[in-house]
Amino acid sequence: METQESINYERIAEAINYIRLNFKEQPNLDEVAEKVNLSPFHFQRMFTEWAGISPKKFLQYLSLEYAKSVLKEKQATLFDAAFATGLSGTGRLHDLFVNIEGMTPAEYKNGGKELRINYSFAESRFGNIIVASTLKGICYLAFADDREEAFDQLQEQFPNAEYHQVVDLTQQNALYIFKKDWSKLSTIKLHLKGTPFQLKVWQALLQIPMGGLHTYGLVAQNIHLPKASRAVGSAIGDNPVAFLIPCHRVIRSTGEFGQYHWGATRKSAIIGWEAARANAIA
Repeated sequence: METQESINYERIAEAINYIRLNFKEQPNLDEVAEKVNLSPFHFQRMFTEWAGISPKKFLQYLSLEYAKSVLKEKQATLFDAAFATGLSGTGRLHDLFVNIEGMTPAEYKNGGKELRINYSFAESRFGNIIVASTLKGICYLAFADDREEAFDQLQEQFPNAEYHQVVDLTQQNALYIFKKDWSKLSTIKLHLKGTPFQLKVWQALLQIPMGGLHTYGLVAQNIHLPKASRAVGSAIGDNPVAFLIPCHRVIRSTGEFGQYHWGATRKSAIIGWEAARANAIA
């Protein structure tokens, strides 16, 4: 049974998709509200409660000009500074508290044999998710629009593992990342199946601050392989941990957001929401 939060996200996602596809025409409040079958007043209130900013302001964060301005800064030092000063205490920047541990060669090759994997479903600001963990950390996190399909995709990652549908403390800690208040967030440990190159790319993604955007080429430069943009793109596409490893912060050099494993609309929603959070702190 869908909760009100899920229903609200679906409406917000529909509105964001409309804005994303029509931002060049700068649709007004009445137009967007009509598309989601709400009055302008109720739509404005719902959207602002979800995003923290008005639909009009959000529209600015979905524009090419905004993306280009962030890319021009490259390292997004303004955002780094904002988080260093504003979130060094009770509201800690999650990227600095995520540690990756690669699986052993044996675990990698045998498809997770002898691994016990706990998994559960939960709600997030950006839709339903599936999260899975081993004794060493989070091994998988994905948006789960279809639960059965989401679990099948998890099993494809580790076909020989032992699965238990249960919520554990590792999962609960990781899920705090979807909250506005990160004061309860401890170090998040990830236990990932990946090649050394993939792990290096995923580690580089953790260095992109919230509100920051990088291109595939810039990520390649940051891992000291400037000619490996295409391989970097493949590694980003294989990211097994949505949101925690922020592959959504990598966009095309043109400033266009591009595709996303969990949907272009969701990517736009996350980028816009993070931009609003970062700019509010700045």
